Amino acid sequence: MSTTRTPTLYLSHGAPPLADDDRWTRELADWSGGLARPRAILVVSAHWEDAPLTVGATADDVPLTYDFWGFPQRYYEVVYPAPGAPWLAERVRELATGPGGSVRQDPARGLDHGAYVPLKEMYPEADIPVLQVSMPTLDPGTLLALGRRLAPLRDEGVLIVGSGFTTHNLREMSRRPHGEPPSWSAEFDDWVHRSVSAHDVDALLDFRHKAPASALAHPRSDHFAPLFVALGAGLDGHERSTSTVDGFWHGLAKRSFQFE
Repeated sequence: MSTTRTPTLYLSHGAPPLADDDRWTRELADWSGGLARPRAILVVSAHWEDAPLTVGATADDVPLTYDFWGFPQRYYEVVYPAPGAPWLAERVRELATGPGGSVRQDPARGLDHGAYVPLKEMYPEADIPVLQVSMPTLDPGTLLALGRRLAPLRDEGVLIVGSGFTTHNLREMSRRPHGEPPSWSAEFDDWVHRSVSAHDVDALLDFRHKAPASALAHPRSDHFAPLFVALGAGLDGHERSTSTVDGFWHGLAKRSFQFE
């Protein structure tokens, strides 16, 4: 077991073709290269909402869920045979179940592209156990509290990853040519960066009212919600936040954070 407290991460994972972006893949590889090797990885992805909190597959060679359509066949042939983490599933159950709460298990639910696409770049050997759990809600306060309950895993060598996208509006993205990011994406990205740097948790929780262009940056908050799990898990002893990745992909902000 690791004796070093792990950080928590919020990363912008993008669609499968983002793995063809040499800059992004290099940034993720450099990021993981600077981290102590975790004992296991716990992922909360924008692409799995299920209540109550649901634990995914724990068997060896965790299956993948190709939860996208309309892409070339090669994206459906990607593999990431990470070991399962049944012991981590049990720890999540112990930590996450509050009074009157419950945790469900879905042994057939594999890693979705919010999990395996970035992990393939960060840990390409697929030799670290991975567990994915659902987001039981999109409510920022509830997810922040969930992250705080999961925080003890950091002292057990578990890397907690919230996987989303700092701005996410596919309809607006499809209307724009390549080039400079739209103002709504740049303004929201800048606000998030400043709010995280200032540790302004209250502003982040109220992003719908405090952030510029929030309705355009996130018509639905599923891709922003994983930030609150990572932020909550990082609040205990949170001394530093680092913006590890920035820039834009098809106008969407790739900004990612490390909390420690």
